[in-house]
Amino acid sequence: MSKPFLSLSLDMDNQWSYMKIHGEEGWEEYPSYLDIFVPHVLKVLADLDLKITFFIVGQDAAFESNHKYLKAIADAGHDIANHSFKHETWLHLYTKEEMKEEIDTAHDIIEKVTGKTPSGFRGPGFSWSRTLLEVLSEKNYKYDASTLPTVIGPLARAYYFSTSNLSKEEKEDRKEIFGKFSDGFRKLKPYYWQLKKEKKLLELPVTTMPLFRIPFHLSYLLYLSNISIHIAMLYLNIAIFLCKITRTEPSFLLHPLDLIGGDQIESLAFFPGMNISSDRKIFIFKKVMRKLAKHFTLVDMNTHVEAIESKTSLKSVAISSLS
Repeated sequence: MSKPFLSLSLDMDNQWSYMKIHGEEGWEEYPSYLDIFVPHVLKVLADLDLKITFFIVGQDAAFESNHKYLKAIADAGHDIANHSFKHETWLHLYTKEEMKEEIDTAHDIIEKVTGKTPSGFRGPGFSWSRTLLEVLSEKNYKYDASTLPTVIGPLARAYYFSTSNLSKEEKEDRKEIFGKFSDGFRKLKPYYWQLKKEKKLLELPVTTMPLFRIPFHLSYLLYLSNISIHIAMLYLNIAIFLCKITRTEPSFLLHPLDLIGGDQIESLAFFPGMNISSDRKIFIFKKVMRKLAKHFTLVDMNTHVEAIESKTSLKSVAISSLS
């Protein structure tokens, strides 16, 4: 009997985007760590023979200095998707015209630089709106992956604000980052948004722990590993068990700082989790991947989406009911 799928994706947030989110001065100069991170992550993934989806920020693709690194990702056989152009966590506030320009600009430059056409999207900070879904559908994207069905969104936002240097106005722009408590009750399994004119768009949520609706992607496992690696793996085992008994095929999220530490990127040493060395992070990552591979077939997002689309049992959800 074949194992269920688990899709792996990595949001390619660069140094400047972390600084921008955190309210740090100097992000407007667009400092980058792609020259360090990309060779590092490609070697790790090659060692594990994994192909994943990289959600790329269009602004990074606009700089010629980044082209060879982004092209290297595609040349290594990884899937490419769209993570917006400006990486703004208030994307849900955009007008239709602003949203279309944001998606189109990122799409075009990512396609030009990598040679691969994005067919999926994830909003920065899990930001999404009806307008976004309509624009993606009109552009014939296969899927959106912006929702995070978790009840701890307000707590994550409070922690994010408490550790940032954001002004009152900037916090107001970001007041819905990580979502509301009620977002924890959104569907966990993939489903279709039913849009106007018989258009539909597949939603592939970032998977949280079934029943409890708390995240278990790598950032959280790393945090727990600071307490105890055994606690982190127990937490993961519980998540796997609940996914299996509920027949949930996970979408497992990675971030660059999950895989590299402050020993290699000293400028972001102040970020949570950057006190863990790169070697330690890779040790934990490989341990987690081996555990997941025992229960699931690890694939990129596009492969997962194609498998989902081949099924006919997905329920269409009216967008008007999810305001």
